[in-house]
Amino acid sequence: MRNRYIDVLRAVAIVRVILYHTLGFWWLTVIFPAMGLMFALGGSLMAASIDRSGPAAVARRLRRILLPVWVLASIALVSMSLVGGTQHTWRWVLWLVPFGDAPTTVWGGTWLAMFWYIRSYLWFVVLSPALLWTYRKWPIPSLLVPFVVLVAMVVTGSSFASGGTLRDFFYYVPAWMPGFAHHDGQLRRLSRTVLWLVVALLAGFGLTWLFTHPGPRIYDLNDNPLADATWSTAFLLVLLAYAPKMLNLGRVDLAFEAVNRRALTIYLWHQAAIALVDFGAALLGISLLGRWGGFVEVSTVFIVLGPLMLAFGWVEDFAAGRRPALVPVPQERPVVVEPVPEPVAT
Repeated sequence: MRNRYIDVLRAVAIVRVILYHTLGFWWLTVIFPAMGLMFALGGSLMAASIDRSGPAAVARRLRRILLPVWVLASIALVSMSLVGGTQHTWRWVLWLVPFGDAPTTVWGGTWLAMFWYIRSYLWFVVLSPALLWTYRKWPIPSLLVPFVVLVAMVVTGSSFASGGTLRDFFYYVPAWMPGFAHHDGQLRRLSRTVLWLVVALLAGFGLTWLFTHPGPRIYDLNDNPLADATWSTAFLLVLLAYAPKMLNLGRVDLAFEAVNRRALTIYLWHQAAIALVDFGAALLGISLLGRWGGFVEVSTVFIVLGPLMLAFGWVEDFAAGRRPALVPVPQERPVVVEPVPEPVAT
């Protein structure tokens, strides 16, 4: 049984990620901070899994994530070895257990940069039983402490603030924890006055910090972790606090479920699709600049994603214990509020 509202939010977030990675417009990160939202949805779904299955939910979620990841990793390792530029190092094991940044070549980096998300998501999955227990025992401190640590990193100029596993944990745990609050129904019960006061403070600080501290890509939130964490949290609080109890979109419901059944495949392979389109355009001498060029590039990326989903999407079915299918066509069924664990969309 599915929560269609989560399906809709995740599908929109994935589309926004693809548009950003294709076109590179900084304002896309501001009008729809997709990454924070994807982590929040992951936190909500993980809390539902733990409540139903206990710690065993961690192993099941790891299976659903790692099997599709291993398919991409095997192709990445073989292709990078054939192209050249690889160095033998123990860190190659991180392609199998991606709890750290796996090494890539210059060529591989053009279509494997999204692995930071898989690394961060896996850490949240493994730590979720402890995080959920902490949140339910000390809800307010568990929400505030990550912000305090992130502020300390930025203000002190800590080397951790420039990136890496530790920075990303405190970067996105402020989104993961509200996902717990959404699952527990606390955001719906929260006073609207308190909610909007918190949203106003977070959004005001986030946007002020963003526009007074421009980065290498001007006002791109990805270059400004403090602005991103605060603005994204404000954004997702509104979306989750006003989540409808029931969302039925008729036949379109099935389309959103189909997209979510291939969410991880789309995320894992979308940068490969972008790289293929860019390479093909360069080979054919086609310009992808300007409005028309951008339209052609985005359209072609979505077209190229089709065969990639047909080729690799069935792995998601296998990992989830479903009958593998080339085309994810779910059977029509009623929609209910309670979410169930799904592979990352993120």
